[in-house]
Amino acid sequence: MSITAIVINALALIALGVAFFKNRKKAVKSLKVAGKSFFKILPMILIIVIVVGLLLGFVPPDQIAKFFGEQTGVLGVLVIGCIGAIIHIPSLVAFPLTASLLESGASVMAAAAFITTLTMIGTVYLPVEIRILGKKLALLRNVLSFMVAIIISVLMGLIL
Repeated sequence: MSITAIVINALALIALGVAFFKNRKKAVKSLKVAGKSFFKILPMILIIVIVVGLLLGFVPPDQIAKFFGEQTGVLGVLVIGCIGAIIHIPSLVAFPLTASLLESGASVMAAAAFITTLTMIGTVYLPVEIRILGKKLALLRNVLSFMVAIIISVLMGLIL
């Protein structure tokens, strides 16, 4: 376990201890709510983990490096940015998936593009956005978000 995970878990346990100290009843209730939420999303997470595992199993690391590695430049970033914009997976799964892509040879720019487009662009929610914001504003928001996501990923690639 990494030092970051240890620190985060320690802080969570300390916060839980403080919560129990302040109001035991509310702390127990919050743990029950958290447990119910966990079991509600568990099937979705398991399915996504299986799909990601199969994907990474069928797509060898050299192919990931070929399509999304340093040598692909902005084209690879645009492609993975489009993938991130289209698919809809929870961030809880997206970060480990992105770490796997990095370990398999994807560039930092590609990983940043995937995460930023995944979180900033709502292709799945576009029909709802169009109803609420109007077609022009919803499309403008998504196009600008895509452009900003690509700029962020290029900057991340240059910095890191």
